[in-house]
Amino acid sequence: MGDPDYQSGIENRHVIFGKYEMGRLLGQGTFAKVYHARDFLTMESVAVKVIKTEQVKKQGLMEQITREIAVMRLVRHPNVVQLKEVMATKTKVFLVMEYVKGGELFTKIAKGRLKETQARKYFQQLISAIDYCHSRGVYHRDLKPENLLLDENEDLKVTDFGLSALPEQLRHDGMLHTQCGTPAYISPEVLRKKGYDGSKADTWSCGVILYALLAGCLPFREENLMHMYKKIFKAEYEFPPWFSGDARRLISRMLVVDPSQRITIPAIMRSPWFCRGLKGSDGGFLAPILLKTPSLIDVTENGDKTSETEKTLRRSKSSPRFYNAFEIISSMSSGFDLSNMFETNRKSESLFTSKSCTSMIMNKLESIAKKLNFKILYSNQNEYKLKMEGLSEGRKGKLVVSAEVFEAAPEVAVVEFSKTAGDTLEYKKFEEDVRPGLQDIVWSWQGENGS
Repeated sequence: MGDPDYQSGIENRHVIFGKYEMGRLLGQGTFAKVYHARDFLTMESVAVKVIKTEQVKKQGLMEQITREIAVMRLVRHPNVVQLKEVMATKTKVFLVMEYVKGGELFTKIAKGRLKETQARKYFQQLISAIDYCHSRGVYHRDLKPENLLLDENEDLKVTDFGLSALPEQLRHDGMLHTQCGTPAYISPEVLRKKGYDGSKADTWSCGVILYALLAGCLPFREENLMHMYKKIFKAEYEFPPWFSGDARRLISRMLVVDPSQRITIPAIMRSPWFCRGLKGSDGGFLAPILLKTPSLIDVTENGDKTSETEKTLRRSKSSPRFYNAFEIISSMSSGFDLSNMFETNRKSESLFTSKSCTSMIMNKLESIAKKLNFKILYSNQNEYKLKMEGLSEGRKGKLVVSAEVFEAAPEVAVVEFSKTAGDTLEYKKFEEDVRPGLQDIVWSWQGENGS
């Protein structure tokens, strides 16, 4: 039997960027839809969030989208939904994320209270994720069971960082000031519209979630919103009789009106109720998993023994690496600059898009290098990357320039130059010299309006 998430028949397939086969709709909001999809190469299921840029700009939500992407790139933890890739066209942004198929934790709570051991497992994983987020300067600010997903192993995954805050949002008083979140889970200091500590606000929300897991209902539940707020301001709630003593004590220390007296996340992780059932000191999951970003492949010198025909044939059987295309958006869609969110350590001093085939682009780069008297160094592992080395010594040794071709979208390639060695002023001169010879393959240079 086939995968039920996909339509049958090749002709019905909806494929984006030649890489992901789109499946059923998982959910939708005002300006975005989330689809189940499958990676052609790995056959892995993913979730693809499709954002319409025009709607985002009209509703003034640019900052929210850029922040969500920045945070998901920054936070890599086993209990946080992983952002795998970001791609874009002129009208849409595609966030490719880890597919979590177990549904929302809210669904479990809606069916009734959880057993204490099960609630403790979810809470341990939630606190592990939030502790890591806080260590990276990220405050979620909208923690609730609807934003906590469960995977096929019943492990918790925090999602939806659209309302999260980063350190640069702190004001001169070192506090956050934006009132946001879901009423039943918001801390009293946030409701008062005064400055607040993001970590303390998240701790309060975690306390509400723990109560809901153990009780099957919320601690502050009133149809009238103002009545609910009055109870939150006083931390006025009651414990059901089945709550254990340790659980009561922990929740009582989390739902404290004065944030300065509220328990901290590290103290929660040392509490008796939290530590119960952990294997060793961290339970095997409290240590964050940092995903390494692949480094650029070093280019080794081959000489020029490979013929042009052999190189072209070899390239025709491979594909260039995919490019997270926010530099393209920056140059072609004014007002939607996300380039600073991606590869911040990248020395992308010159970049252009092209509609020419990749083999033609590579041949053109090689031809230009020879005309400018640069020696070509090829990569053994990447057919779409080369280095150009100046023949004469400059102010800081020989100038070495890297050039790599990426695939950004069907029939659109990105070519990126960067200085690997040598003097910056000499590199700027190279930039000026190389442009005229590339005119016939360039669609748009970075920073210039595309046609």
